[in-house]
Amino acid sequence: MSLLNKDVRRNLLRKMSGPTLARLVYGIIRLLRLTIRIEVRGGEVLQDFYRRGEGYVGIFWHGRLLMIPFVYPGGMVHVLIGTHRDGQLIADVMECFGFGLVRGSSSKGGREALRDMLRLLKENDSIAITPDGPRGPAEEAKPGVAQVARLSGKAVVPIAFSASRVMRLTSWDRFLIPKPFSRGVLIVGEPLYCQPDEEVEAFRLRVEDALKRVTAEADGCFPSPVHGTR
Repeated sequence: MSLLNKDVRRNLLRKMSGPTLARLVYGIIRLLRLTIRIEVRGGEVLQDFYRRGEGYVGIFWHGRLLMIPFVYPGGMVHVLIGTHRDGQLIADVMECFGFGLVRGSSSKGGREALRDMLRLLKENDSIAITPDGPRGPAEEAKPGVAQVARLSGKAVVPIAFSASRVMRLTSWDRFLIPKPFSRGVLIVGEPLYCQPDEEVEAFRLRVEDALKRVTAEADGCFPSPVHGTR
């Protein structure tokens, strides 16, 4: 594909059906994962939820989601994905991984998505959310994740990925792609619960801070910062 000019690549992608393109992307992610040695830290946190059959809200920044599917130990997980055009490809790829879907965002379908997430959490399924998605600002948590946790009483679990050698796209989230044969780390932080007398905004800030801390911890595992393009 890199040997083709931009117009030819664009036409080829336009002719692909959604499922076909999703399977191609899924295969590329799987192949990339085989080349990367990934250490998981804190994986016992998710294992404990899985063993207890208890649902939780897993969160990670939109720009770090590429390798996140490989941290989940089992159980049914439903990924919240916006209804915008770009979200459809992500939704199709997540289905290839075997995840369920909840469609909606703060700008469209939010009320229905909240209702669906609360129902799934009540059934002890788990939810995965990028709290800065679908359009940013990058690495700023929107109130939705705090509201879901407050209403459901479920834990919020921050998750982060980083790698020794990466590429960063020029998208709003500076999407991170680990280079083949790099070293990676997935870090699962401690669960957070909204306290009975805690305001949603206070909990949102606590969630945002926790996710920033585990992301910084993941980046700090490697001597070179991953915030630039290289």
